[in-house]
Amino acid sequence: MALGKLQKVLISESLDPCCREILQAGGLRVQEKPGLSKEELLREIRDCDGLIVRSATKVTAEVLEAAERLQVVGRAGTGVDNVDVEAATRKGVLVMNTPTGNSLSAAELTCGMILCLARQIPQAAASMKEGKWDRKKYMGMELNGKTLAVLGLGRIGREVATRMQAFGMKTIGYDPIITPDVSATFGVEQLPLEQIWPRCDFITVHTPLLPSTTGMSGHGHREVWGELGQPPSAHSPPSAGLLNDSTFAKCRRGVQVVNCARGGIVDEGALLRALQSGQCGGAALDVFTQEPPKDRDLVNHPNVISCPHLGASTREAQSRCGKEIAMQIVDMATGKGLTGVVNGQALSKAFAPQTKPWIALARALGTVLCTAGKQVQGSVQVCTLGTPLKEAGSYLTPAVAAGMLAGGTQKEVTLVNATLLAQEAGLKVTTTHSDVAPEPDSSTGLVQVSLQGTPHQVTGTVQGSTPALRQINGATFKLPAPLSGPILIYRAKASDTSALATLTGLLSKAGAQLLSYHSSSTVAGEQWSIVGLSAPLPNLGELKPRVTEIFQLHL
Repeated sequence: MALGKLQKVLISESLDPCCREILQAGGLRVQEKPGLSKEELLREIRDCDGLIVRSATKVTAEVLEAAERLQVVGRAGTGVDNVDVEAATRKGVLVMNTPTGNSLSAAELTCGMILCLARQIPQAAASMKEGKWDRKKYMGMELNGKTLAVLGLGRIGREVATRMQAFGMKTIGYDPIITPDVSATFGVEQLPLEQIWPRCDFITVHTPLLPSTTGMSGHGHREVWGELGQPPSAHSPPSAGLLNDSTFAKCRRGVQVVNCARGGIVDEGALLRALQSGQCGGAALDVFTQEPPKDRDLVNHPNVISCPHLGASTREAQSRCGKEIAMQIVDMATGKGLTGVVNGQALSKAFAPQTKPWIALARALGTVLCTAGKQVQGSVQVCTLGTPLKEAGSYLTPAVAAGMLAGGTQKEVTLVNATLLAQEAGLKVTTTHSDVAPEPDSSTGLVQVSLQGTPHQVTGTVQGSTPALRQINGATFKLPAPLSGPILIYRAKASDTSALATLTGLLSKAGAQLLSYHSSSTVAGEQWSIVGLSAPLPNLGELKPRVTEIFQLHL
């Protein structure tokens, strides 16, 4: 899996003390240094295996490059737009979040914002503090019978919807992932965005900060929202948001807008123009494109309620997020499992005892195929055979890619970055599945990896917990050959036994032992042999004249 032992974790922001306590109880050394400057973070991160942040720390490509030992970035919260996820993936660093930790707190704040907009509570309270008694000025509206549009129906969106239904609000919404049948179970009627704009009295957004939600005008949307907090990187958002001049023009006059998700989803310039014209009757904002906002025109508008990003600022949410991210990192460190992974879902399966040998097999097959085919570029087909491997393609595909790239110039290839690095290397890996596997492997399964457009193909299985080769380029091993440790693979004429005799002499000279020997069926008068060694041979020069091809691997 190419992840080393986690030893030292840096917490760069203020978190509940339980976070530190759980990490220390799990055997990890912890440094708590909130409020680090960029330069200080670059120094502190160099010898850390883990980093835990909230939303203030910017985990940029520069920070990741300086982190020589970093294996995981844990976000104690949902959104990870302050982490350059692509740069982390490229380096093989896992990014985790706690998607459920602050859901209730964010939902409750959103509901409070809707109530404040309807009754102008903050403005009335401020007026009272000024010694005024303006009963007529702060005429509000009832929520009963009003229509609330919920854009993004993940955990937070659905919690908001169900709570506001208790006030008699009609809830409509949109989410490209959640199906209308599912949203109907929690009382939200899904509609196309073009039908939502003219129907709603209130709009609340609960989408991630993605290019699609910072530049979409209501049509041509292919974006994947799912849950708030899965953006691809820490790049600055475009200026046009999900709610912009175009979409405001399609809304009812006086529409009320709430954004407790991410700054940039609502175009702040368009919002100010809509407020000034009366097209938007009021806005409640907990988040801004720039935090804290330097341009105060929006904050100072009389019909705007604003907070300094308080969505997760409850004792309960902070305790929950700190506890969850600490437990996730301890589970990773102890090999118990992976949860909350943003960029390495394949690794989640790698911790299961039953999948580890299959991942090792897939990686070994990739290495053997790449070495035998003498190329990394091209199309590779991974075929899983047998019912036990029906869902295995998701984690075996990056493992095959990692095996094929292992001998290249990359510093380290893991299941986290294998797919990305494979694409950049011109390697396309696809997966198919068949429930039927030939005997004698029908009960366990087979993995077959082929280099498209060439005769090169390898097939393997797992015996006990040991990866083993069943076929190579059409030649079958009656007894599968183990693929672990130092191995020698060669092809020679079936009638010529001199290669084995020469190999025995070389082993004696090198002080190495022959641990296993397997030969294949004969194809075109030649056989493949796989030899397990106690140590690699320093020189294969004497063997090469006696074989058609030969290569040595350490798996």
